[in-house]
Amino acid sequence: MRGIIYDGTTSRLVEGIQVRDPGPREVIVEIGAAGLCHSDVSYMSGLYPVPSPGVCGHEGAGIVTTVGNAVTHVKPGDHVIIATLSSCGMCEYCASGRPTACRATLANWSQPFTFEGNPIFNFAATSAFVERTLVRDVQCVKIPDDVPLSSAAIVGCGVVTGMGAVFNRANVQRGQSAAVFGVGGVGLNVIQALRVQGATTIIAIDTVPEKESIARKFGATHFIDGKREDIVDAIAQICPSSATAPRGAFNSGGVNWAFDCVAHPTVTWNALESLDWEGTVVVIGVASQTAEFKGLYGRLTQVDRGIIGCRYGSISPHRDIPRIIEMYRRGDVLLDELVTAIHPIEKWQDAVHEMETGAVARGVLSFQ
Repeated sequence: MRGIIYDGTTSRLVEGIQVRDPGPREVIVEIGAAGLCHSDVSYMSGLYPVPSPGVCGHEGAGIVTTVGNAVTHVKPGDHVIIATLSSCGMCEYCASGRPTACRATLANWSQPFTFEGNPIFNFAATSAFVERTLVRDVQCVKIPDDVPLSSAAIVGCGVVTGMGAVFNRANVQRGQSAAVFGVGGVGLNVIQALRVQGATTIIAIDTVPEKESIARKFGATHFIDGKREDIVDAIAQICPSSATAPRGAFNSGGVNWAFDCVAHPTVTWNALESLDWEGTVVVIGVASQTAEFKGLYGRLTQVDRGIIGCRYGSISPHRDIPRIIEMYRRGDVLLDELVTAIHPIEKWQDAVHEMETGAVARGVLSFQ
């Protein structure tokens, strides 16, 4: 079967990948669509300290073809979204609905594939850039057949990462304000989750001015060009400390919440500087393990500001993914509009180019 393999140096589409039969609690899924995420490009560029060669991709949806003899919640023919979170299901974190803190989700790569007789690793416990993949049963979340797989695929990472940061990690109250730094696939889902939560001022910031229209479509009330040098001042003009002064004591004024979907030192600095008293920065973007940022202690201590991280939207897949799909079917959240382009797998390099230029919200690869 076809799939994209990263061999430690380059990535290429190959023919002839094989996947082993499922174990008792494993499932084979025929991939219908797979989203292309920045994390995929980072993996294919060798930026992650994970083993290779490996089959790429981690954001997918498809149809179950084969299940192990202990699998009970899905069966062949079911449509599923694959969650990258391969949790143990038994530790204190899983039991309390916090599987993103499950230690078993770390470094749990395996070699379910072979190519030219050699074992091949999976990526992010998923490997969605292949015609059929093998995952654990806990990763398969059943969805209604009427949900397009191209829209369902992006739920598995970009959607839950952005929306979960608002629903699970933050505590956004109706009527509050927020700034969202980075209007890609994750940032757009932060924006629409803020709208659902009832935030009344939602400021989108991105270095691609053309993204203003889609940011507003998803719920942004304001847009700021990320190339401006006065981003913090611009946010204060929208959310001033008082009618007479944009900023007050201890840098008051600004937003209640700032979501950093980029994880760049300058962005994190601006996010912290943009906070009102008791505001919080939620860092969602993924940087290298050695990347650093800086800030002023005085912005935190006197007025209860904070900086928190968020892994994978702090989600519990079997709780949050069905909830998001139901909101989509009711028309409360947008998924189809996130998919800017669908490419056949043979055109995967075109999808990477579009993503790197900022031309798409989310590109999707298809084996159909």
